[in-house]
Amino acid sequence: MRIAALLPILLASCAPVAEDGPRAVSDSHADGALFVAGKFGNTLAKIDLASGTEVARVDSCANPHELATSPDGKHVALACYGGTSVDIFRTSDLGRVKSVELGESARPHGIVWHPNGDLYATAEGRQSVFWIRSPMGEHETFEYSTGKVGSHMVAVSPDARHAWTTDLGSKTVTLVDLKTRRAPLSVEVGEEPEGIALSPDGETLWVSARGSNKAFALDPMSLAIRKEVDTGRFPLRIAVRPQGDFAVTSDLADGGLSVIDTATGDVVRTIPVSSPEEAQMRFQVTILWSPDGERLYAAETRSDTIAEVDFASGEVLRRLPGDGGGDGLAIIE
Repeated sequence: MRIAALLPILLASCAPVAEDGPRAVSDSHADGALFVAGKFGNTLAKIDLASGTEVARVDSCANPHELATSPDGKHVALACYGGTSVDIFRTSDLGRVKSVELGESARPHGIVWHPNGDLYATAEGRQSVFWIRSPMGEHETFEYSTGKVGSHMVAVSPDARHAWTTDLGSKTVTLVDLKTRRAPLSVEVGEEPEGIALSPDGETLWVSARGSNKAFALDPMSLAIRKEVDTGRFPLRIAVRPQGDFAVTSDLADGGLSVIDTATGDVVRTIPVSSPEEAQMRFQVTILWSPDGERLYAAETRSDTIAEVDFASGEVLRRLPGDGGGDGLAIIE
């Protein structure tokens, strides 16, 4: 599949698919809250993980996408892909407390709330990355050009000196120096690279190229490819487990998750979240690890559900509400 074939699905709002209600899980059930951006309904929702129910929903902005929670868990930032701002909400009641404007045609998409307290976001329409310093105070914004088409997702180094983007239209990964402003470095990586994740130690950059059905392990500073890994079909996202031992791709066309051993670079198993026949009905996109690395959450945008997966067993524990085309995910526990 290619972008042209997917556009009608990505852009069209689909009717919800009936689902059984959340069922009881084991005594080790998840606590905390999951936040869901409804990109078709223009909403932000809060799901209580203990009960599996939606406890709050508010209007957000046009076509909201990626989400990130603050280090203290008190706020969640939303990239307004259909507009020009990053909006910040309280996690307690989803009250909007701030909107940071990024400029004409920004179309922010990927977003990271760094442990240092600062926000970093791509601005796809401006072919750039923004650093939002002190977002909850008298914030400052700094823009860094990638010069590439479709700078979509972003990762940031543990020391916040560097950022990396996947550039869908240019088929590249770009390294941005956030401190010296030296010229960005871009390297072609597969077809339609989109997913990106940095290992917790900052030593390996993982990229999923949806048009190649591959994941790539890169040297973060040279962007040299260390390993190519065959995954399931259309690996839209990649996420590294907090422990750093596994990377997982969200394989949209298969409805599964490819589990990669980060030490060997081999796919060691596949988790079937839905069948290949169900894959287009559910349209699995964003994936998110729980902070303890025990569960994965997979946004199923067309069926308005979020699959909660036990990583050890590969069992789909339940499907949580993701009304309005749930896509961007964030979590606090």
